[in-house]
Amino acid sequence: MAHTPWQPPPGALDRRRLRHLLDALVAVSADMDTRTVLHRIVEAATVLVAARYGALGVLSENGKVADLITVGIDDPRLCAAMGLPQGHGLLHTLVDDRESLRVADVAGHPRSVGFPSGHPVMQTLMGVPIMVRGTVYGDLYVADKTDGTPFDDDDEDLLTALASAAAVSIENTRLYEHLKHAAEHFQRRMLPTLPDLSPLQAAVRYEPASELPRLGGDWYDGMVLPDGATCVVVGDVTGHDIEAAPVMGQIRNMLRALAFDRCEPPGQVMSRLDRALTMFEDPPTATLVLGRIEHGEDGAYTFSWSNAGHLPPLLVGPDGSTRYLAPARHGIPVGIDPTVSRFSHDHPLPRGSTLLMFTDGLVERRDQDIDTGLGDLAEQAARLADAPLDDLCDALIGRRQQVFDDDVSLLVLRTPDGSAR
Repeated sequence: MAHTPWQPPPGALDRRRLRHLLDALVAVSADMDTRTVLHRIVEAATVLVAARYGALGVLSENGKVADLITVGIDDPRLCAAMGLPQGHGLLHTLVDDRESLRVADVAGHPRSVGFPSGHPVMQTLMGVPIMVRGTVYGDLYVADKTDGTPFDDDDEDLLTALASAAAVSIENTRLYEHLKHAAEHFQRRMLPTLPDLSPLQAAVRYEPASELPRLGGDWYDGMVLPDGATCVVVGDVTGHDIEAAPVMGQIRNMLRALAFDRCEPPGQVMSRLDRALTMFEDPPTATLVLGRIEHGEDGAYTFSWSNAGHLPPLLVGPDGSTRYLAPARHGIPVGIDPTVSRFSHDHPLPRGSTLLMFTDGLVERRDQDIDTGLGDLAEQAARLADAPLDDLCDALIGRRQQVFDDDVSLLVLRTPDGSAR
């Protein structure tokens, strides 16, 4: 008696196909990177149409193939050796014609050229363009059904649905990147270029938050006052919505005018800022450190500062010693109570010492407390006590491996030590 291989009931097969389709479609809105989403879509395509091979090509914005995601080629060395399609052969027909394509004999097709050495031999092929709102983002194709039958209309409908999901995923990624770039560009334009603060050395960095293309309220500033002292500030306006950045610009400009208008201790300038913020119908709040660096007749430098609810500055000695300048009288953020007393504090800046002022994004992480972050920052700054300031800034930013839960503003100053650095 002949043995008949077991086959799943038709309903079970339909449920399995539906599950793969839904998994691929749900992945588009899931919290995962685009390449993972696209790989799931290719996997679903090969399963749903029972194909041996599947691939998805992504076009760059200039129309060149930027990425190729494959299923069915198990040897990663072969994938690497084949490289990216050059857009001259059969598959580019999908992009040129913007129509689906079914080929019963790949080798016999007039545009069947450009397959690299080692590419799997394919008999049949079906592909569709990845397109949304008239823009082609790539192509999705499968080859050789496992049972040897040709691809049919149902297969094409499934592939078209998956290509639509891929198009949405790619378009969302492009829109996200454009929005993030625009937000970063706007934010950087809001921040000043530091003037020459000689004889002090100075360097600044700004890094946006990694997860969201948002406008933030972090800022830094520096200027030479009429009496020759150097004024520096680092602050953070409360909030990360569309209003935070312009409010930051307003507070920064108000503070510049107040500090430049009168040569007085930082605490008094901060008090005047508190009163000035009452002109807003809904006064904004911000944390900041406002500092004043004076060069005495004896050649010594003194740092005077007032802190409005901000993280303390870090002083790094030329010998690598570190100290956070955190006096007992720690003020509340500005914009809360215009009658609150603001205090100024003084600390000597030894020759060759480095002063770091920063926003909380540099030391805060979701997986650790802020004291740990402050300790890590002090340790690394101590190891780089005599490094050039640009190298120091790059190292401190790089220690977070470019993943920031919040925006980062960093201002670093160094007093002269009599030798060039």
